[in-house]
Amino acid sequence: MSKERVHRFVSKDLTVRIAAVNATEVVKHMQDLQHTYPLATVAVGRSMVGAILMASQLKDGQMVGLLFRGNGALQSVYAEASYDGHVRGYTPNPQYQPPSYDNGLSLKEAIGNGTLSVARHQPFQKQPFHGTVELVSGEIGQDIAHYLHQSHQIRSLVSLGVYLDTFGKVQAAGGVLIEVMPGVEDSVVERIQQNYEDKKPNISKMLMEGATPEQLVAPFMDGIPFEELEHDKSLEYFCPCTKDRVVRALETLGEEELQDMINKNEEADVTCQICGKPYKVSVPEIQDIKNRIHKESMH
Repeated sequence: MSKERVHRFVSKDLTVRIAAVNATEVVKHMQDLQHTYPLATVAVGRSMVGAILMASQLKDGQMVGLLFRGNGALQSVYAEASYDGHVRGYTPNPQYQPPSYDNGLSLKEAIGNGTLSVARHQPFQKQPFHGTVELVSGEIGQDIAHYLHQSHQIRSLVSLGVYLDTFGKVQAAGGVLIEVMPGVEDSVVERIQQNYEDKKPNISKMLMEGATPEQLVAPFMDGIPFEELEHDKSLEYFCPCTKDRVVRALETLGEEELQDMINKNEEADVTCQICGKPYKVSVPEIQDIKNRIHKESMH
């Protein structure tokens, strides 16, 4: 579906590692599936971009999940990405509308106060590694940077952007993650921070203007020589859900409600709660589910 991929870079002295991505197509795909309104689109989109960037620095077969939980109207935002480029994202309130857009598309109130939980999964590992930190801003990027510092002692700069048109449709999405390895001289950190403050790179605007991943990174790394590493994993909006798995949700309705759907000759629309992918369940399939429930109730 997408020829987009994460680009990875490293400073010439190997003290700074960088990931940059144009993730417009996968974020558009999420919006098309879940019909997200502007604030939910920005929240899930930024989370997906953050997860993609973090996952690119893992190893083959590993994946990372980000769960933002707050007391705001969005309640929670989840994104998951693998080193191989698979990504998905979700919020339980995709059609949330604030009373007004006076604060623009600020996520601070929509997410509210709460926590960011990060799970890192490795192949053959029974339990993923979990880390949880308090949210410092609700704006996604700063919270990811706070997590990296608190849980891994990695100082970082995370800049994420999702640009919507006047109809609330995704036009651009992407980001940059810069991680400074432990023990690096403060002057390097200060240089990156100063570059950020002086140039105020606007990721969304740069993507809209056709910036390459290297051009996204350049303003942050001004004065620090860097080079690209090989990383050829294409991005794909992907969820391991199957129709069988999602259809099981209909079993919870019970025989009476299923019979009512059969009587009305109504096919069912069932959506995967994690990725938003819709599945249609025909009337004969609903009849099969009802028969199966009935048989199980006899045993």
